[in-house]
Amino acid sequence: MKVIKLKVSGMSCTNCALSIQKQLEKNKDISDISVNFISSEVNFTADQYDSVLQQKITKTINNLGYKVKLTDEHQHAHHDHAHDHGHTHHDGHHHASDIHGLLPFQNHLQRFLVCVILTIPFILAHTFSYNFFNDRWQFILAIPVYIIGMDFFGRSAWLSIKSGIANMNLLIVIGVNATFIFSVYEFFLSSIGLQTNNMHNEFFGTASMTITLLFLGNYLEERTLEITQKEIKKIINTQTIMANAIAYGSNGEEQIFTINSHELQVGDLVLIKSGEWVPADCKILWGSSAVNESILTGESTPVDKKEGEVLIGNSLVISGTVRAQVTAIGETSVIGNIVNLVKKAQTEKPPLQKLADRISAVFVPAVISISIIAFIINYLILSNFSESLLRSITILIIACPCAMGLATPAAISVGLARATSKGILFKNPKSLESFKKITTVLFDKTGTLTTGAFTIEGYQVLQGTEDAFKSIVASLELYSQHPLATALVQAWHQSSALVPHWQKVAEIRGLGIEAIDDDNNRYLLGSYLVAKNITTDSQHNIYLIKNNELVGTIDLKDELRPEAKAVIQQLKKQHIKTILISGDQKDKCLWVQQQLDIDEVYSEQKPDEKLAVIAKLNSQTPVAMVGDGINDAPALSKATIGIALSNASQIALQSASVVLMSKGLTNLPLALSIGKYTYQTIIQNLIWAFLYNVIAIPIAAVGLLGKFGPTYGALIMALSDVVLVINSIWLKFKKITPLIEE
Repeated sequence: MKVIKLKVSGMSCTNCALSIQKQLEKNKDISDISVNFISSEVNFTADQYDSVLQQKITKTINNLGYKVKLTDEHQHAHHDHAHDHGHTHHDGHHHASDIHGLLPFQNHLQRFLVCVILTIPFILAHTFSYNFFNDRWQFILAIPVYIIGMDFFGRSAWLSIKSGIANMNLLIVIGVNATFIFSVYEFFLSSIGLQTNNMHNEFFGTASMTITLLFLGNYLEERTLEITQKEIKKIINTQTIMANAIAYGSNGEEQIFTINSHELQVGDLVLIKSGEWVPADCKILWGSSAVNESILTGESTPVDKKEGEVLIGNSLVISGTVRAQVTAIGETSVIGNIVNLVKKAQTEKPPLQKLADRISAVFVPAVISISIIAFIINYLILSNFSESLLRSITILIIACPCAMGLATPAAISVGLARATSKGILFKNPKSLESFKKITTVLFDKTGTLTTGAFTIEGYQVLQGTEDAFKSIVASLELYSQHPLATALVQAWHQSSALVPHWQKVAEIRGLGIEAIDDDNNRYLLGSYLVAKNITTDSQHNIYLIKNNELVGTIDLKDELRPEAKAVIQQLKKQHIKTILISGDQKDKCLWVQQQLDIDEVYSEQKPDEKLAVIAKLNSQTPVAMVGDGINDAPALSKATIGIALSNASQIALQSASVVLMSKGLTNLPLALSIGKYTYQTIIQNLIWAFLYNVIAIPIAAVGLLGKFGPTYGALIMALSDVVLVINSIWLKFKKITPLIEE
């Protein structure tokens, strides 16, 4: 299956995204469709994305009034590279104003400028008097404004009807057309002397000013909405990096030449000097350097890198020169993966957004129904057709389904961007919502509350030679990813001549390593769980068993993370219960509990037992699990929120929904706070969107906005979205302390 990513311009609200998704779901050749109107992206998977399918998808989207921005790769979709266009499509901003009608306008700003020039006389007439502004000139000036408005709003509304999900422009079109057509009707009656109430004067001005203000509102909305993407674009649109590629001539002489980093391939050799950007993920073959990885971690303190270690693309070499080999490019790189995860998180819909989507989907027909009912009631009470029509039109103009559709994604985007800039990676927006409910946090011990950098404190050999014992232990630990194994391999990896030839070696999760040699001797290497049937001495970290006989024991020392105590104290101050859950021995877990003042301990837990504990606690209260090892993966998946540290095993990183990319546990309280404030912003936005319509529609229905109700309605409606977006953007600048406030 190929993951296809298309850049689509023209989406301005949730209903736009729903329209595209609904149409694409009819195509049986694609699946896993997600549409993000904020980032202007459409993602889906396909077994085979050839030129025929590409053209079909493009036509479907374009026929709805949106525009697929094709990259070179998509234009040649029959090649295998159609799905891998990296950063090439990030070539600027794409907005709803990119919907092109028959007129030569490129965006809302151009439409507004032309309309406002034609509308100025109406504004002056409204302010002073209509005496200087005769009927004919009003008609002449109103026509081009009306045509420009219908060229955009009319086209958009018609295409939304074709898609089966009406957008807010349909409300605008009905309202403006009713106003303008009534104005023309009254104008011609007046011209032949059959009508003298001059209502068409006001209605021509109302139609023109409404259209003009709508274009201004759309322009302001799309400019403010761009800021919600600023942090993620900062990651995506990193400056063009030039690479010093290394090649060798026919005589073996080294040649260095400069190329664009996008031209690099996996396996290429590069020279990176002090002050240069790392052009791609690569492994150091020679040299050492100090590197600023703030783009990844949010931490500007340089990190020392030496031979054999990995450099992250787009990080900055502060000092030192290295030769390195490219290990990953484009979307397979670390930064590429992060960008994709953040985009995916933006596209996925948390529960609150799903509720807002359901409301938005029925909003337009509901408002049209309310408008019709309001017209009938007003006419029955007032017996005034013009006034009743004016109030009905104002309802259509002032109502705003976009606000409800925008409330959650705007806040989610800013929250995700702020977290990412601080080195906190949320894989899905549900985690942002769920953090508000967390009352309990569980911690693994080794590598989570402790550094995971073990030193050998002592060992005891009961059978065989000391060298053989060390070599056997190290050879078996090569098959484990546990931090204990890493320490032993580094310290004791010796001559293979002392190691039996293994027929079979397997890691038993949560227990240890099992191996069988050529002589059918059975070895077990692990915690006290592997030795409890043959010894009562449980005070050691590792036991080596051969054919049910104890060969030796090992004691290792691990240090607590320096930030662990402060983090636990911060959580406890906010009445969040802390629990240590570990596969380690009881006495070691109790020592950690005592040092850090943790509320509760579950020790000597196998992975399935950890899972059972998580399931039990989860049934009582939402819990977060923080871990880093292979045996933590099931628990991380089972918890309400799974949180992994950046140095965790790959399976733990995949299982977690939140990754702390830097500073160990330090950013855990900050992650909780960002989640909380994002949730608060979503609620504020939804309350604003709901109250706005609840208050605005009745005000319009009873005529409190006066004879220029639709004009004021257009201004208020436009500002309602701007207020909502600004409230979301405020989350970016709001002072968020590491503490979780009540």
